[in-house]
Amino acid sequence: MASKSQASIPKAKGSASMSNGKAASQGQWGRAWEVDWFSLASVIFLLAFAPFIVYYFIMACDQYDCSLTAPVVDLATGRARLADIWAKTPPLTATAAQLYAAWVTFQVLLYRFLPDFCHRFLPGYVGGVQEGAVTPAGIVNKYQVNGLQAWLITHILWFANAHFLFYFSPTIIFDNWIPLLWCANILGYTVSTFAMIKGYFFPTNAEDCKFTGNFFYNYMMGIEFNPRIGKWFDFKLFFNGRPGIVAWTLINLSFAAKQQELHGHVTNSMILVNVLQAIYVVDFFWNEAWYLKTIDICHDHFGWYLGWGDCVWLPYLYTLQVRRRQEAGTGPRAAAGHPGGSIRVWLSFTLARRACTWYPTPCSCPHHTPWASCSWGSWATTSSAWPTIRRTCSAARTGAASSGAGSPRPSSVPTHRPTGSGTTASCWCRASGAWPAISTTRVT
Repeated sequence: MASKSQASIPKAKGSASMSNGKAASQGQWGRAWEVDWFSLASVIFLLAFAPFIVYYFIMACDQYDCSLTAPVVDLATGRARLADIWAKTPPLTATAAQLYAAWVTFQVLLYRFLPDFCHRFLPGYVGGVQEGAVTPAGIVNKYQVNGLQAWLITHILWFANAHFLFYFSPTIIFDNWIPLLWCANILGYTVSTFAMIKGYFFPTNAEDCKFTGNFFYNYMMGIEFNPRIGKWFDFKLFFNGRPGIVAWTLINLSFAAKQQELHGHVTNSMILVNVLQAIYVVDFFWNEAWYLKTIDICHDHFGWYLGWGDCVWLPYLYTLQVRRRQEAGTGPRAAAGHPGGSIRVWLSFTLARRACTWYPTPCSCPHHTPWASCSWGSWATTSSAWPTIRRTCSAARTGAASSGAGSPRPSSVPTHRPTGSGTTASCWCRASGAWPAISTTRVT
């Protein structure tokens, strides 16, 4: 039976127990209040070099057949200069700017003004108005979960144009790939800078903001927890899910169309990349309501890390495989074996996601706690994949928080396989705004 949307209007509601002053209501998890020298050095390194890393990879694919060593060798041996490489790099164009502006505007319209209808006819899909996890300040935001709908509409229009309407070439993304990179950088830096200014002067919820006194860390990691414009437009959900992830599969399709145009056929490897990455993207949007309870939404503040990262790093580095597959094919044996390995990795990720999800169920907290909200996180103990699950849970950052318990501390992810039969569970209790107050673990 299809999941029903919550019909109530969006609102932010706080917990009555979080009234013990600003210190008690301010967040106790999430990004740091103070910055150590190593964190600051890492932040400055990423701010300084991440844009050049993206450019280097894209340039290497464009000018050196995706060889990462050839540019270095050419520069070291004097066969090329930096000025020569830069001169061969396509500049920003008016066509690319118009295309990118139209793309982002279209995704904003789908996100903001078209409520989800997929949950009305897709059994098992959770869409429409959904609640996120409780924030450090005790706020529960509402979200319009309509990513799957946006992805479907976008791709239906893409295929309709490619086969019937012919308004633009399906190779349009490939043909403007590097000019679009400059557009994505402009948007990434613009939204990150705006989010920082907003956090200082007109935050959506001041009690969920964090300041370190360090400009670079605040810019990189963000100040506001859930910056919004109006009641519905949430920066984190929009930029994490759109426009980058919706574009991911369109980028792949455009590169496949270019391969067809240049060589008269699409290789096995190009088909595999398109299919396997489409599975990942559709899986993401199918579980978008679950995504509201993950570390991305429950832990990260919105800064350059998410703003620029979602606009530039994600669509340009995650799609490097299709750029490499422009020239390379895959033999029948590899074509038969590769999907099995990739699907196994995806299934492992899916298993880990389910294992690391925190479900709100009743648990007992000590009587002396004046107020407590608990959640049980259960992990199967009989699975031989336990080490893989735990590592994936940590590496993929899929540890989740229920709407009643907030984001679990790193120690709430078990460091060893539980013993006994059944499941192991950690109960985290909140008392007087402190997270967590008490942890209890048991094996059933």
